[in-house]
Amino acid sequence: MVVGLGTWSLARAALIILLLPRSLEQCGRISVSAPIVRLGDAITASCVINRTTCGHLDPESQIVWRLGTELQPGGRQQRLPDGTLESTITLPHLNDPRALLSCCLSWGSSLQILDQAEMQAGYPPAAPHNLSCLMNLTTESLNCQWEPGRDTHLTTNFTLKSFKSRGNCQDQEEAIPDCVPEGGQSRCSIPRRHLQLYQSMGIWVQAENVLGTSVSPQLCLDPMDVVKLEPPTLWALDPSPEVAPLQPGCLQLHWESWKPTLYIDQKCELRHQPQPGGASWTLVGPLPSKTLHHELCGLLPSTTYTLQMRCTRWPLPGHWSDWSPGLELTSTQRVPNVRLDTWWRQRQLDRRTVDTQLFWKPMPLEEDSGQIQGYLVSWRASGQAGAIPPLCNTTELNCTFHLPPEVQEVVLVAYNPAGTSPPTPVVFLESTGPPLGRLHTVARDPHNLWVGWEPPSPPPRGYVIEWGPGPPSPSGSQMTWKMEHNGSIAGTLLQENIRPFQLYEITVTALYQDTTGPSQHIYAYSQETAPSYTPELHLKHIGKTWAQLEWLPPAPELGRSPLSHYTIFWTNAQGQSFSAVLNASVHEFVLPGLEPASLYHVHLMAASRVGATNSTSLTLMTLAPGDFELHIFLGLSGLLLSLICLCWAARFCCRPSRKNSFWPSVPDPAHSSLGSWVPSAPTEEIYQLPSLWDTSMPPITKITVLEEEEKKPGPWEAQESSGTCGLPALVQAYVLQGDPRASTIQPQAQSGNSDQVLYGKVMGSPTGSGPVDYIRCDSTQPLLGGLTPSPKIYENIWFQTSPLRSPEPLVPNQEDDCVFGPLLDFPLLQGLQVHGVESF
Repeated sequence: MVVGLGTWSLARAALIILLLPRSLEQCGRISVSAPIVRLGDAITASCVINRTTCGHLDPESQIVWRLGTELQPGGRQQRLPDGTLESTITLPHLNDPRALLSCCLSWGSSLQILDQAEMQAGYPPAAPHNLSCLMNLTTESLNCQWEPGRDTHLTTNFTLKSFKSRGNCQDQEEAIPDCVPEGGQSRCSIPRRHLQLYQSMGIWVQAENVLGTSVSPQLCLDPMDVVKLEPPTLWALDPSPEVAPLQPGCLQLHWESWKPTLYIDQKCELRHQPQPGGASWTLVGPLPSKTLHHELCGLLPSTTYTLQMRCTRWPLPGHWSDWSPGLELTSTQRVPNVRLDTWWRQRQLDRRTVDTQLFWKPMPLEEDSGQIQGYLVSWRASGQAGAIPPLCNTTELNCTFHLPPEVQEVVLVAYNPAGTSPPTPVVFLESTGPPLGRLHTVARDPHNLWVGWEPPSPPPRGYVIEWGPGPPSPSGSQMTWKMEHNGSIAGTLLQENIRPFQLYEITVTALYQDTTGPSQHIYAYSQETAPSYTPELHLKHIGKTWAQLEWLPPAPELGRSPLSHYTIFWTNAQGQSFSAVLNASVHEFVLPGLEPASLYHVHLMAASRVGATNSTSLTLMTLAPGDFELHIFLGLSGLLLSLICLCWAARFCCRPSRKNSFWPSVPDPAHSSLGSWVPSAPTEEIYQLPSLWDTSMPPITKITVLEEEEKKPGPWEAQESSGTCGLPALVQAYVLQGDPRASTIQPQAQSGNSDQVLYGKVMGSPTGSGPVDYIRCDSTQPLLGGLTPSPKIYENIWFQTSPLRSPEPLVPNQEDDCVFGPLLDFPLLQGLQVHGVESF
């Protein structure tokens, strides 16, 4: 084998095993001081490389030792005079039970294994102990067993040695062949042919391995003194009419010894244990084996027992047999010793038949009152001799039968194979006694109910308490009852068949000496439960931001805690949840703050002090905003914006810094009351215009007044009205002062003002002495345009650039509707003044 090593050193243990070259197979030999040593002892090994067989090796080659997979330092290497290379190593402690020691040679970059030796380590055998032997009469062999001691980690051989002897085994008379156990077992059997019964023999065990030998203490015995018998066989005796019946609490058994031991005197022991198990065994004995039967008394009546028996050689020495297989027997019964508490219910079926339901409970009078096999209910007719068939023969605790109305008493007994209990008379009493007062209940825990009452006067001799599931369970189903014989008590605790969340109907009846009181009823439960259901939500009204819900209040339920409050939950499509807690008396609710045209999931939770239940979910969608509401909203918004604009405009116009308005104030001349009004001073600032007139020409002042109606006429109506008067359509000039030489050239009207017409002209000189005339047209056209404001006085200077020409007199046309008259007929122009001519 070859071990590959990268950079070889003593500190590395990672080796790769390869095939050993044929040239090195016979190069070296390894030898050890001992192949097997005690665990932990030192061991010495040497490895020799012969030069004659390994002459091709490098003279500088080194021998390396390896134990298992680990390199071992400390090897001493020397070269002998004949050229042989020898290495010796001593391992101080060999701690492995098995190890492989290798002699290796450094060969180039690899490590070559020259030879290997297997080493073992262990312990010498310990002396076997606890040697015991039993004589088996079935196999007629002496069976011995022992304990080998600690593990030696080595192959250890055990041998059972024996010899025949006399007395106390001091002298060996005849050797008995060794008995070697099979498969490393710690027992061995000496056959009958090597035994001498009723003669002593010495027996011991020898343990041996390569490290030493040990023996157990010697055992001296007579094979018959160590006989172990087989257990007897048990069975029950069949009852016999010739044998008197057993007393209560007794049983009888029989056994049979093992046939090979019939000639051996024995003694036996019996043990018994009541069933079910858990109690300790009771030992009875010794019992003589010749009897073969036994009557065991003092047991619990009607109780099943498990019985076992074992036997041993007696009076000579011997070993107890194993316990026999268990036999189960039941002890004899005793007559039932019980008191029967009874209660009944009667119902008249017809004039000659009464349906009677009788209940009873056996009350033991002592700890061991005997087992009850059944019950008998019988009655005896008056004047009839002998017994009549029983009304009931049952194992139940109740019975229903029919009686004639005149029968007021029956007899009840409990029986078993040992006899019957004392008879219990049952008298059907009439209910004529005083009733109980103030029946009440208190729940102690979920499985108990305390029922109390006020004892009547005179005190009764006892009470009967009945309870069972209340409505809607059928009457009388699963009814439980009990009797209290102390008439002075004022309550009792009900513990049987009480479950939580179940409504119970409890009935208490007082028992007197010769009568009973009327039964009193009450309903109660030991623990309240949550509401069985939650009302279903209904949508009553819905709007854009609200929804009104309603529900029907649940009806009260017996056995369930009353509602304490509601909690309503609603969740929008975005997963946001909202809730509100409502009083239990509230049966409707308005969900506030909802989004228009949105989906909501709503459910209701009804809660009491012991729990809560949820209703099914209701999905609703709020209404979307309508066109009417949208129009109202837009209208209000527009109105608000208009008011804001008007307020701003009014504030801007009424500022003290402004001297003029945006447009002139033009009163209606036809309906004006300003005929006598003459302004004392002009309201507008007077501008001095440069004079371009010819002094030889008289100045002419022309005023044009326009009026606008509510309905704006079309452009053709404006042109038609203007043509009928034959006057120029001057729409923007209120005051015109011009050179007479420019009168032949008429200014062009501005575009877009074709609907403005001439109302009147004033003709004359402001400095002349003659009267001032006017021309007025009865036109229905508007005076002013709605879009073009009137120019200021000082803005009408474009007439000054007109060329000079002679004025033409303005003569009215007789074909139109214009009227020519004096200025006094026009009250608005009575105070007309013309300024700006002082320089002439």
